Amino acid sequence: MALGGGTFLTQNKILPGSYINFVSAARASSTLSDRGYATMPLELDWGPDGEVFTVTATDFQRNAKKIFGYPYADDRLKGLRDLFLNINVLYAYRLNSGTKAACEYGTAKCSGVRGNDLTVVIQSDINTVGGYVVQTYLGTALVEEQKATTAAELTDNDYILWDTSATLTLTAGTALTGGANGTVTGETHQAYLDKIESFSYNAMGVVTTDETLMAVYVSFCKRMRDEAGAKFQVVLRNQSADYEGVVNLKNGTSDDGWSEASLVYWATGAIAGCAVNASNTNKKYNGEFTVDAAYTQAQLENAILSGEFVLHQVNSDIRVLTDINSLVTVTEDKGEVFKSNQTVRVVDQIANDVASLFNTKYLGAIPNDAAGRTGLWSDIVQHHQKLQNLRAIEDFSDGDVTVEPGESKTVVVIADYITVVNTMEQIYMTVTVA
Repeated sequence: MALGGGTFLTQNKILPGSYINFVSAARASSTLSDRGYATMPLELDWGPDGEVFTVTATDFQRNAKKIFGYPYADDRLKGLRDLFLNINVLYAYRLNSGTKAACEYGTAKCSGVRGNDLTVVIQSDINTVGGYVVQTYLGTALVEEQKATTAAELTDNDYILWDTSATLTLTAGTALTGGANGTVTGETHQAYLDKIESFSYNAMGVVTTDETLMAVYVSFCKRMRDEAGAKFQVVLRNQSADYEGVVNLKNGTSDDGWSEASLVYWATGAIAGCAVNASNTNKKYNGEFTVDAAYTQAQLENAILSGEFVLHQVNSDIRVLTDINSLVTVTEDKGEVFKSNQTVRVVDQIANDVASLFNTKYLGAIPNDAAGRTGLWSDIVQHHQKLQNLRAIEDFSDGDVTVEPGESKTVVVIADYITVVNTMEQIYMTVTVA
């Protein structure tokens, strides 16, 4: 991270930045930042190699073939469709970069087996002497066409990088061959973590059943939340991390060709996209996977006590039982309220927004005098008042925030008291009948 951040025990930090503790009991103003940002490492047949690439919900619907190699409705994109039901932006990373397909006329833009489905068709241009019409097909679909007299005149498209030294000749179809997916290893996962560290997002999802790999992601989440100040939650299946930053999804799926952890796609979207003043409790699963949800009432009770995010059967619907994370061990600093993902969303919102506000507007720019601290106090109060107007927190008053000078001339110390609002989940009613 470019600036310091995270939690603190004493005022002994070295890097400039924001150090924020939350205990029980990225914008240059006091506005609330958006939610709906997710990241996932993916195994793909087509896509950029070695980089985090941004996909918006609109991009996915309109340009899925160009980005991922398959049309939006293709069954191989079922997981991503589940994810995008609830998010606006995905920071994706391809784990299995491999070999690019090629032919005498050019090379596939991306590596992977999908490149083997590309075909070049060259026909005569009846309107130009010595001219050609060069067509690119992906499967049976025409995806691009251009006219040229030589290969040097061709412009690279979304699928093929042309060999400008090639000789154009008529062909009913020259296929690209040799495309292959790479192997996913611990190193490729680590490469993703190294690159995603500088991004801001609400949730990370990892579709895996590998216990060792999941432990790596849990450690990454703890380090980023507690040391770097990057507030997000990671969604994993059957990972009892006992930590508010990890959402432990209980359910699996038995759909052919898909990992049993594939419901992580939908759960990641639900966690990332849920508003700061809302909850996923009782949220209906509206995705495309078959959900294993045959649990008894006793099993559901045990799931809650075990910190499991579980979907269950309600008549003909599949719904989220309760919006919780994997935290089960409570302490004086982290009480029962931190088991709720709605609480985590609120405190993460405050941490991200106040850090962004301070780092962008105040750090190195505003004097640490009474007037400067009053300005910071005012911005935080305005921010919290907006949270209260959204009914994310309650009973807030400006006296709940104090901004004081720290132990050195460059330090400010903020004390902030909030009461998080949670949605209704239980009703206890006594009816007296006369």
